[in-house]
Amino acid sequence: METLRHLTIKKFHRGLLNKEFSAFEAVKSFFNYIGEKDKEIDAYLSLDKDGALAAAERVDVSLASGANVDLMAGVPMAIKDNILIEGLPATAASKVLKDYVAAYDATVINKLKTKQAIFLGKTNLDEFAMGSSTENSAFKATKNPHDTTRVPGGSSGGSAASVASRMALAALGSDTGGSIREPASFCGVVGLKPTYGAVSRYGVIAMASSLDQIGSFGKTVEDAAIVFNTIAGYDPYDATSIKTEYGDELLNPKLEDIKKLTVGIPDEYFIPGLDKEVGESVEAAINDIKSLGLKVKRVSLPHTKYALSVYYIIMPAEVSTNLARFDGIRYGTREKAKNLIDLYYENKGVGFGPETKRRVILGTFVLSAGYYDAYYAKAQKVRRLIKEDFEKVFSSGVDMILTPVAPTPAFKIGEKVDDPLQMYLSDIFTIPVNLAGLPGVSIPVKGREGKLPIGFQLIGRPWREADILGLGQFYERL
Repeated sequence: METLRHLTIKKFHRGLLNKEFSAFEAVKSFFNYIGEKDKEIDAYLSLDKDGALAAAERVDVSLASGANVDLMAGVPMAIKDNILIEGLPATAASKVLKDYVAAYDATVINKLKTKQAIFLGKTNLDEFAMGSSTENSAFKATKNPHDTTRVPGGSSGGSAASVASRMALAALGSDTGGSIREPASFCGVVGLKPTYGAVSRYGVIAMASSLDQIGSFGKTVEDAAIVFNTIAGYDPYDATSIKTEYGDELLNPKLEDIKKLTVGIPDEYFIPGLDKEVGESVEAAINDIKSLGLKVKRVSLPHTKYALSVYYIIMPAEVSTNLARFDGIRYGTREKAKNLIDLYYENKGVGFGPETKRRVILGTFVLSAGYYDAYYAKAQKVRRLIKEDFEKVFSSGVDMILTPVAPTPAFKIGEKVDDPLQMYLSDIFTIPVNLAGLPGVSIPVKGREGKLPIGFQLIGRPWREADILGLGQFYERL
């Protein structure tokens, strides 16, 4: 059973069909390994052993009856703990929700359950998905499987680490400013942030509603594409989800089609401060992509330099609104208080961690009377300019854009935790994608065995996940 954890989704599926192992045996093997490995990594906040084994037995019954099972059937997955699964904890890594149990399934969970995917447990994150290192969790800090003295990235660090350490075959995360792509880069796995509206956000604990998007982690680009294909689609419970169809090209790309695409390299992403090793690695990936026969050209995204400032106005504003609901009455720490106002103060003071408090205070400030026009309204106007930069590049014949994912490889645990500005800079290359609502994927640079992983980012046109995932699959095969 040792090789089970190293399988891709398609190889796992073939193994099930060929009766090389049962779903029950596979899931049991994963839990045995998690029992050993997660003491070192701390990727999981909670496990659902009974539920997962029962679900595995149902898959085995389906197979025994001769039923045609989906590619995702029996696949052991890890789920970020801000995505609701009925009957399981949903803490968002916050003390405020430490005792909360989800009353319903998120739409993405419903879709995966329909295909008989199996959920091993809920993974660690920065509290309410606010952070770039998974050090802001109220419960523990997740470690990078490639070097346990380093962070796995954030906020979906637990999900990325679970896949990288072979404690799950695939995982779900959420991405508000890079929270899937940055940990994917740090942990050496593939992380996809879909087009805004491609995947329903119903059943996700909201952070910044105009930026949040659920996406997938996989060992390979194909695995990330398979999971995305399962969870994508319109949902009447999410007013921001869009009716769109992803065709066969998503899972079966053709090299002749990919070769027709043009890749843009933006000058603004290769700047002083970019780690030398990251720059060299991304250049190597660009050369590999040229060898596939694609056209590569330099482009400009001039408003990129404002993206970080715009994000740290818009995101905290939405955070302050979304987190207002955690009042200590319906759910929360339930601190003792003499009156209602004291209850609010006590509950939020004890329940929220430092980074969450910082963002709520910032958001409340930029939305306050006298400052709204100076900060929030202006940030929204610049956001529009950032989006228009991408639109101009894409209208010039460029089909996708290639950039670094993060300015550095994974940094040491504790290195930036006391310097919020340095931590925020970790997302400088991923934030523009969220502001513009575009799809982006982090793919590990090849040839870095024995070194810290480094990812490169492919950014696609809206709804053209097939382009970036297709190129990613052929890059992996080089």
